[in-house]
Amino acid sequence: MRRWSALAVLVLPVLLISIDMTVLGIAIPALSADLDPTSTQLLWIIDLYSFLLAGLLVLMGSLGDRIGRRRLLLIGAPIFGLASVMAAFATTPEMLIAARALLGLGGATLMPSTLGLLRSIFPERAERRIAIAIWAAAFSGGAAVGPVLGGFLLEHFWWGSVFLINAPIMFVFLIACALLVPESKDPNPGAFDVASALMSIAGLLAVVYALKTAVKEPSLTVAVVALAGATILWLFVRRQRRLASPMIDVRLFSEPGFSGAVTTNVLAVFALVGAMFFLPQYLMLVQGMNPALAGLWLLPLAVSTVAGALASPVLARRIPVRAIVVTGLLLSAAGFAVATRLDDATGITTFAVASVLLGLGVGLAETLTNDVILTAAPPERAGAASAISETGYEFGGAMGTAVLGTIGLAVYARGLGDIPGLNPAQLEQARQTLGAAHELANSLPAGIGDVLRQSASDAFVAGMDLTMTVGVVVLTLAGLVAGRFLRTRDELPPTATDVAQPSVDAVASADVDTSAVVDTTDGTEANASAETTAGTATPADVEDAQPAVAVGSVGARR
Repeated sequence: MRRWSALAVLVLPVLLISIDMTVLGIAIPALSADLDPTSTQLLWIIDLYSFLLAGLLVLMGSLGDRIGRRRLLLIGAPIFGLASVMAAFATTPEMLIAARALLGLGGATLMPSTLGLLRSIFPERAERRIAIAIWAAAFSGGAAVGPVLGGFLLEHFWWGSVFLINAPIMFVFLIACALLVPESKDPNPGAFDVASALMSIAGLLAVVYALKTAVKEPSLTVAVVALAGATILWLFVRRQRRLASPMIDVRLFSEPGFSGAVTTNVLAVFALVGAMFFLPQYLMLVQGMNPALAGLWLLPLAVSTVAGALASPVLARRIPVRAIVVTGLLLSAAGFAVATRLDDATGITTFAVASVLLGLGVGLAETLTNDVILTAAPPERAGAASAISETGYEFGGAMGTAVLGTIGLAVYARGLGDIPGLNPAQLEQARQTLGAAHELANSLPAGIGDVLRQSASDAFVAGMDLTMTVGVVVLTLAGLVAGRFLRTRDELPPTATDVAQPSVDAVASADVDTSAVVDTTDGTEANASAETTAGTATPADVEDAQPAVAVGSVGARR
């Protein structure tokens, strides 16, 4: 019971972090009216949080392996809570951008610790698969429920409430984490490599910045930044291969299941978060719904995402993991295809069908890929492996907003042509965001305002349709990647290493120890082992032990 109580506690920060990735979508009109950000500032307000998460997760995952994952949670939670208060009461775009940066820093300490702890709290694979399903449901469902929660809050409070709600939840989490979550860390972490830490941050941030900027304003400078970031990451990988105790065990990517799962996650989250940038604005500004009603119409997306995540481990008992993941990705692609039919005259039923297909597909696809990732990593490297997984999540999320958001807004700006009665300054203001255009339309004479409002909505829908088409392509590509590369160990042909290893029968007849060093809550170390003695090994024990044995050879080479 204590394990499941710990899981309930660990779900809280995951839920908040994913909600914060999308909650701003429904608050954009109110935020734009209050702070009057430029289109560039608005994208930074939305993007910077995910950028810093992506840039810092690898570092924080490695740090958690060394100082303790629970300890890192207890450090990051206050940062996240205080940054939320700062964001709630921001009075300028620059202040909100700074607060979002601090939220990214705090979130980066929370994400790898939660998934890494699941590996040690649930050593038995069947239970761990259920736990990961709940974790993934919190992440995917949180991204979908963000606009729903935001709609309710905006209906009753000001836009800052979408951030302020984090503070009391973080306070409760701090107390519950200290009481219910056991400590775990790598028993032999090796020396902390400062150079690797700096290289991972610099390389990831440079690449993310270049990709974001290139979509809107390609230039030689952007190309240089992208090349510099890629070079730094290449040097980082080379350094990890040479180190006795690397920050990231890059040899994990030689496992087809691991690399295929990470790639699938990146592409799926890229599409989902990119869609969540447009869908709330479509409901509120194109369809004219108030925030609460828009939130209700986004509820099918949230519910179907959670349903898919929770159903996936049940389906995996009878259906191959690869088949479930590919099916989920293709369902999501179908949802995006339906969404390309949305316009200001489309019935809301079309929106609901697209939402259900998209949510159900993403929920099915993401959960089992996380199980593949954690199973491929030895227990003592769980934090580093989960950091790679979550970096994929956040990198995909950041790119979804940055690339798809920037493409959509660029199409919107170009599509909004001259409006009779508007001077150049007003037209430039209207081209910044759809929210800015509607705000300006409300201050103009009825005739001119109506024309501006309709023209802006048409331009926005054109941009949204293009991004949905890109989503179809990306998710279809993800399905192809999963079908080709996503393999569990049992599906791979035997290698020389496999031949040299004990057979399943031999493992079943010998002592199996899948222990992971776990600190108890009072700071003393306890050995949380799952041993099976001769003749008592169950199929689940053997299944859980095999990945650790196979990857152990990787650890021995370090």
